[in-house]
Amino acid sequence: MSFNPLEHRGIPLDRQLRNWRELNVDPIDPDHADPYTRCRIITMNGIEVEALMFSHQFARNCADMDVKRQLAEVRYLEQQQQKVVNWLLPGTVSALETTIAYEQVAVDLTAWVARMEPDPYLTQAYQFGVLEDFDHLYRYANLYEMIQHRKAEKIVNGLTEVIPGRPTKYHHRHPADNVRAPYDRTTTAPISKLHALTIMSAEQQTMNFYMNVGPQYMEPIARQLYQEIGLIEEEHVTHYESLVDPGETWWERLVLHEYNECYLYHSFMQTESDRRIKAIWELHLNMELEHLRVACDLLRTHDGREPEEVTGPALPEPVTFEPNKAYLRELLDTQIDLTTLGEGYVRDAHERFERMQEALNGDGPPPSETVIDEHRERFGQDYRLSTEGEHPVEELRAPQPTGTTGGQR
Repeated sequence: MSFNPLEHRGIPLDRQLRNWRELNVDPIDPDHADPYTRCRIITMNGIEVEALMFSHQFARNCADMDVKRQLAEVRYLEQQQQKVVNWLLPGTVSALETTIAYEQVAVDLTAWVARMEPDPYLTQAYQFGVLEDFDHLYRYANLYEMIQHRKAEKIVNGLTEVIPGRPTKYHHRHPADNVRAPYDRTTTAPISKLHALTIMSAEQQTMNFYMNVGPQYMEPIARQLYQEIGLIEEEHVTHYESLVDPGETWWERLVLHEYNECYLYHSFMQTESDRRIKAIWELHLNMELEHLRVACDLLRTHDGREPEEVTGPALPEPVTFEPNKAYLRELLDTQIDLTTLGEGYVRDAHERFERMQEALNGDGPPPSETVIDEHRERFGQDYRLSTEGEHPVEELRAPQPTGTTGGQR
């Protein structure tokens, strides 16, 4: 039976505050935990952080003191949720190991969303981005073996392949070509809005993480690679956030944020393999049901609308972390040489693209190429984790002047 969060009451707000003992959760065991348990933790941290940042921005743009107080109360409780979720990650792992897990999230979450997205225009946006995350995973995996002398297969556990995607050096585009046309809030399916919010949140979390951990490394190649890929994450956040209709009201977006949290906690409660972590997802779902109720009341009061107009009648099928190897290889075969032009996608290395490439890469290879060259020099070959034979593309292609493809509105 489908689950409709709008029909359920959660834990009352005055019973949600947790003490230090309750917040002091034990982290997962990095050597024995299901890699997708770690992926779910990383995903929910990104979702909680986005909800917090949105609530702060809402408060800064709201003159109603009663609303500001309601936002503050819910926001504090969601800060506690974020602390529990993110503190499930073990302190014994390095930032680079967490980075590889972040990229595994980006690959398998975005690929799953692309497969499930009903709007072809939005599907193309996710397909385009996932091939770049796929390559980032490959570059970081090579760095990991170089500076920590360990292999990424221990982290991804064969669930996600580690092979080249669209080469990172070709991800650098003129900022104007990272802005997509938004969906139409009046006609777009509710699931499409949840997908857009989820992927935007995940990419924003990754961008923030790289901005902060990159300079903590001493190795020059590590500092340089984080700097390069960190700039690409800026492009990705621009790419995904521009898909959201700017005509959505603050109240509408508040409901979508809370509804999406219910959707994801409910999804992960259904699919979690670790019973202890599953209990946390269930607890947080019951908290979010009450946060959603508050948001829905604000929508009715200030927008004069019913939440069903925004959310639809029931939750979609659960978000699932699962291997996407065949799907990604199909995208590698058909979309590896795409870049963007305006709001669409082309195979043409157009003038703005070439100017950006020359400005960044004109004096020598970027860090994403240097890390592979140095790995090959040290080990005789690059690091790859292929579970289905060799990568079908021997020489990964740059965008070529062969015309355009679809994806424009």
